[in-house]
Amino acid sequence: MVRIVGLIPERMNSSRFPGKPLAKINGKPMVQHVYENSKRCSQLDELYVATGDKEIMDCVKKFGGKTIATSDKHYRASNQCAEAVLNLEHTMGKHFDIAVMIQGDEPMVTPMMIEQALRPLIVDTNIKVTNLMSHLNINDSDKNEVKVVVDKDSNAMYFSRFDIPYNCKKLLKQVCIIGFKIDVLKLFSSINETPCERFESVDMNRLLENGIKIKMVYTEHVTYSVDTPSDLKYVEYRMKK
Repeated sequence: MVRIVGLIPERMNSSRFPGKPLAKINGKPMVQHVYENSKRCSQLDELYVATGDKEIMDCVKKFGGKTIATSDKHYRASNQCAEAVLNLEHTMGKHFDIAVMIQGDEPMVTPMMIEQALRPLIVDTNIKVTNLMSHLNINDSDKNEVKVVVDKDSNAMYFSRFDIPYNCKKLLKQVCIIGFKIDVLKLFSSINETPCERFESVDMNRLLENGIKIKMVYTEHVTYSVDTPSDLKYVEYRMKK
């Protein structure tokens, strides 16, 4: 039986929006929206917020969620999730086959989106990593939206904060629901940061630069991430509707 853990990496010291996980959306902290929406996914055996910040731990415990402690020094969410998996194994004796990383700035995440990211990992043993993607109009593009170019089999070729491919009217954007076979997530944390990962500030380029394929899965579910205070206001408006 395949065991699956959901991980929500959170930190208070976001460079673009400090304290973001605890920012209120319609009366609830954002981390609570992400957790409660993710919890509704029946394929998750367990769900944890991975964090090194006491304020976040206290908030999650207050609304009845689970936390797993990590360092508060991580710059990459995938590294934080890898540490969380190791801590779950070593300190709590819990072992999983698949981890799905649900970014803490995705309060509009739905259970179906998580299931879409998980399905290829469950049905195809050759697939090791998945990312969701959706369409992005060129007029809506900005550097906080990570774009992706895929090959004919929907494997990622490159992730960038620039508009790629050039002169395309409708781009593909990464939606940060990312599934990993556990061994690949552990491998990620053991590999040094790579040049394109550093230039673009995108975790997944580390895997691509080391020859690891990433299966992109298209989703029609509409979601907006929160990268800035202005994003928060827009997402709050969308969620009210």
